[in-house]
Amino acid sequence: MNETTKNLRWGIIGCGNVTEIKSGPAYQKTAGFTIGAVMRRDPEKAADYAKRHGIAKFYTDPDALINDPEIDAVYIATPPDTHKFYGLKIAEAGKPCCIEKPLAPNYQDCLDIAEAFEAKNIPIFVAYYRRTLPRFEQIKNWIDSKIIGDIRHIRWHLSKPANDQDRSGEYNWRTDINVAPAGYFDDLASHGLDLFIHYFGNIKKVSGLSLNQQGLYTSKDACVAYWIHESGITGSGSWNFGTFEREDIVEIYGSEGKITFSIFENDPLILKTATGETTHNIPHPENVQLHHVEQMRDQLLGNHKHPSNAFTAAHTSWVMDQIIRNPIIK
Repeated sequence: MNETTKNLRWGIIGCGNVTEIKSGPAYQKTAGFTIGAVMRRDPEKAADYAKRHGIAKFYTDPDALINDPEIDAVYIATPPDTHKFYGLKIAEAGKPCCIEKPLAPNYQDCLDIAEAFEAKNIPIFVAYYRRTLPRFEQIKNWIDSKIIGDIRHIRWHLSKPANDQDRSGEYNWRTDINVAPAGYFDDLASHGLDLFIHYFGNIKKVSGLSLNQQGLYTSKDACVAYWIHESGITGSGSWNFGTFEREDIVEIYGSEGKITFSIFENDPLILKTATGETTHNIPHPENVQLHHVEQMRDQLLGNHKHPSNAFTAAHTSWVMDQIIRNPIIK
């Protein structure tokens, strides 16, 4: 951001549910940012969103928004199978960009996006916003300060019942194998795996198994994996989207203690050391992407490097590709 772009005007492509509370208002609340236009193919829904959020312009054509001279940067909030298509257009237009997670359905597409922006030296961010939330930054502070000693292992289990939409057969892009090959794993597990990479560094080796147990939709609904970070820390995970009840638990095992927390719930963080066990309640902000967006602003001002970019997101995608690359087990 230079003197002429201190009030950076953002456009949003795809103003669905994620932009209503999680992300859209964060751009409006961040000093130096405004939302200048939104795009949605349905003109009535686009007009309604713009009116409700106090946004001056709306489009039904993404190219019109991308090439609007009054739009300085673009946030892509569409399903992941279109991220590369729009991302390359925005890189060509020479505008900074933020893309929803996962960055793309596969590692190669992620690399193509990252390299397109790198070639033009244009900032690109990815909405792995847990890297910036105070709740998860507190855990990183504990890890970095060695309050539980040297980290040995991390384990995550996430499961939930099939929902009414799953059972009805109604279309859902999140369970369409052509958009999200591993279904809810793509949408949800990416958050946790990306956070673990943020905590412990890149993963050098990973293996997994995945399958469709329920037959409710085309994508996979169950995955298991194990991995090792370049730092030597080991990890394991299991994700199942057809169980009796929801469970979301992460355990970080250290040489002198343990940290227990949830990726998606606002349950207390539990810190256990030789001196005892303590709980810590750190709620999320109303708009969970607020800190993520504020840190994008800080990088554009030259004050701070944002922790989530296209290359970090591409590495997360590589890990997920390794987990689900085996043929579907019947």
